[in-house]
Amino acid sequence: MRLSVVIPVHNGGESFRRCLNALAGSTRAADEVIIVNDASTDKSVSVAVNAGYRIINADNGPRGPSFARNLGANEATGDMLIFLDADVAVHDDTLGRIETYFEKHPEVTALFGSYDDNPPHRSTISLYKNLQHHYVHQTGKRETFTFWTGCGAVKRGVFTAIGGFDETRGGPVMKMEDVEFGMRMSEAGHIIMLLPDVQVTHFKKWTAKSWIRTEIINRAIPWSKLLLSSGKMPDDLNMGVKARLSALAAWFLFFFLGSGFFVPLLWIGAGFSIAVICLLNRDFYHLLWREGGNFFVAASVCLHIFYFLYSSAIFGFIAIRHLLSGKNNPN
Repeated sequence: MRLSVVIPVHNGGESFRRCLNALAGSTRAADEVIIVNDASTDKSVSVAVNAGYRIINADNGPRGPSFARNLGANEATGDMLIFLDADVAVHDDTLGRIETYFEKHPEVTALFGSYDDNPPHRSTISLYKNLQHHYVHQTGKRETFTFWTGCGAVKRGVFTAIGGFDETRGGPVMKMEDVEFGMRMSEAGHIIMLLPDVQVTHFKKWTAKSWIRTEIINRAIPWSKLLLSSGKMPDDLNMGVKARLSALAAWFLFFFLGSGFFVPLLWIGAGFSIAVICLLNRDFYHLLWREGGNFFVAASVCLHIFYFLYSSAIFGFIAIRHLLSGKNNPN
């Protein structure tokens, strides 16, 4: 089995250097590595040249990750396409685990893995976001409906037949094109697996500004539109029953906190709402406590409640627009 690794990069910086260094140290070496330079203005190209990997330039860029990944995939010659983000580092056994799984399960079309639980950036927001993603993928259903390009693999023939990534979703930033691609694969009858032990280290440093911009503009809004246009609400990953109940409890908390200024007795309801959220998410919060201690878990619970509020509010707003428009497309 030939493995072709495709990595799009736009000003990858030091994270990209570490990404390529980790790939070079993989126990199972890639048969082909294609770096798609999407109009980088830093030293990303020279880093890739020094690593000895093939470089393809996206013309008139930046064209976005969808275009870059499709461009790299079209040039690949391997049986299996492995997509990696430029800010992750594979573990030494990541590629080997991917190959072994496909060899043992030829009926599977695609798979993806997870961030590990040891991100190098340890600020509250960075650690919380990386561990949240890690936990969601560690606890998700093994057979799934979606795809993830942080570390995902797909049979090249199927990728081509499905039509690759929707480039209209990419733009200069990612807008759920990997999820949409996975949904198309799933609808076509292909099997997609989530493998928690296929892991990469994520180097992204989150700030409050980047978190809000990424989570709302690049994820919550397009994710809500995608779900509504598909007419499906999967009970998996960050949309499971616990997440939905947590969102409901978060709104009760919001109501009780505000109403408590007028009727102090209602603050008891706020305490009860927090208790419900903590009970529903106790395993995740235990992971946060284990990795960051008491102060970190307290701050993360606040961030998590904020996440439930804004994600459900955005979904509700777009759902109402969708219903009022009477159209299949919520855009």
